[in-house]
Amino acid sequence: MTAIAVIGANGRAGSRIVDEALNRGFDVTAIVRGENRTRASKTIVKDLFELEAEDIAGFDAVVDAFGVFDPNKLSEHSTSLAHLADILSGSPVRLLVVGGAGSLYTNTEHTAQLSDGFPEDIKPVPLAMGKSLDELRQHDDVRWTYLSPAADFQADGERTGAYTLAGENYSTDANGISAISYADYAIAVVDEIEHGSHIGERISVRW
Repeated sequence: MTAIAVIGANGRAGSRIVDEALNRGFDVTAIVRGENRTRASKTIVKDLFELEAEDIAGFDAVVDAFGVFDPNKLSEHSTSLAHLADILSGSPVRLLVVGGAGSLYTNTEHTAQLSDGFPEDIKPVPLAMGKSLDELRQHDDVRWTYLSPAADFQADGERTGAYTLAGENYSTDANGISAISYADYAIAVVDEIEHGSHIGERISVRW
């Protein structure tokens, strides 16, 4: 049985990943700071920054669904991933990161990103997330995979059971739409744990 831990399990993405993994028969542990509000029967109650290597040593994979949007705490995107990379250094445990769409490239040279066209007031979050990804790339001693959702990431979107796995460039469907529901994104995350081999790569998920 595949054993995983989900950091930020109570959140919108984390809770759906917990549900999808449980439905597949995974052994799921919710890592939360307070009360566990998920279906997972196993819990680690700890702040992400207090996690130690022994807390996560027994899992096949750790999903990082931690999110921060407070303008005064955006540096935690980087510091949280740096901490996880430190405690997973040299470990066989995979790290799957729930990322953002803003850092997807919009040209083949990878010099322009989707967030370049965002309004100034919302740019700080994708820029912080992109910076954390750039820093994560330096950790070749960690078995990480970064999963960027589509531009339109729909919390209440339906679970269709289908998705398209793409690369680091922004892409759309045949109608020019970049969208995915949280539920179908969760399928992609669990598929990557179960069958995927995108170690040390950023991939993207859309319909």
